[in-house]
Amino acid sequence: MAFLVDGNYTVVTEFILLGLTDDLVLRVVLFTIILCIYLVTVSGNLSTILLISVSSQLHLPMYFFLSHLASVDIGISSSVTPNMLVNFLVSQNTISYLGCFIQFGSGAFFGSVECFLLAAMAYDRFMAICNPLLYSTKMSTQVCIQLVIGSYIGAFLNATSFTISFLSFLFCGPNRINHFFCDFAPLMELSCSDVSVFAVVTSFSAGLVTMITVFVIAVSYIYILITILKIRSTEGRQKAFSTCTSHLTAVTVFYGTVTFIYVMPKSSYSTDQNKVVSLFYMVVIPMLNPLIYSLRNNEFKGALKRQLGKKTFS
Repeated sequence: MAFLVDGNYTVVTEFILLGLTDDLVLRVVLFTIILCIYLVTVSGNLSTILLISVSSQLHLPMYFFLSHLASVDIGISSSVTPNMLVNFLVSQNTISYLGCFIQFGSGAFFGSVECFLLAAMAYDRFMAICNPLLYSTKMSTQVCIQLVIGSYIGAFLNATSFTISFLSFLFCGPNRINHFFCDFAPLMELSCSDVSVFAVVTSFSAGLVTMITVFVIAVSYIYILITILKIRSTEGRQKAFSTCTSHLTAVTVFYGTVTFIYVMPKSSYSTDQNKVVSLFYMVVIPMLNPLIYSLRNNEFKGALKRQLGKKTFS
């Protein structure tokens, strides 16, 4: 049952996800495409984690962070994609209140971890290029572990503000979510209680995470750019900058999408556009990250070739 009577209220016990489209042909096409994307996401990120763990030349801070980023990408995609695939196969996709809570909370958590990890990776590149003599000391194993643990703690605190808000929402009317997953904005629209305070709290929490991580990334790259411009040889500048291109590409794609979803005025784009951009953020980006690092990073490509060579001749 979707509703239960609780005193004077009809309490929603499950939600209906309207998904991306009602067109049957398009649903089949999207199911095939997104299933392939999800398989590539899981296999690509698992391969990244495995390659980093078995390749001694990749036992560096940058790849330590990358292995955690790959784990987070699997988490982001897995929080929405399996349920979305089911949505394509059934006429009406329902999700329980608990299932919606878990999906909502996990999406907020993994998205926040990704922000912090990208900032940690920017700081790592700053230390490698701007302070190479102190790099091994400043980016020791202990420091890297502390940065990763700090990323998870910061993400947990941010996700907690969202989940508390969700638990405080009273759903007593419509239960149809015009999205392919339990996102904050459509859930607020369905709530029949006052959500103004929680909207401010979650906006502040998410804004704080974004501002801190963007500030760290921006400052790191300003110093990196200044240092690179001081290098006299063209070859030296290219070599220094090549160590940042994959991370800079990942940052641009991730924050560009997040900005479109959460910063642009809601009146400037439609719900359908929001669905498409959210699809890119939750499903496509987790697939792109291992491709970005494998195609644009010479150390990563070299390690992959060596491991493939060992398998071929073993």
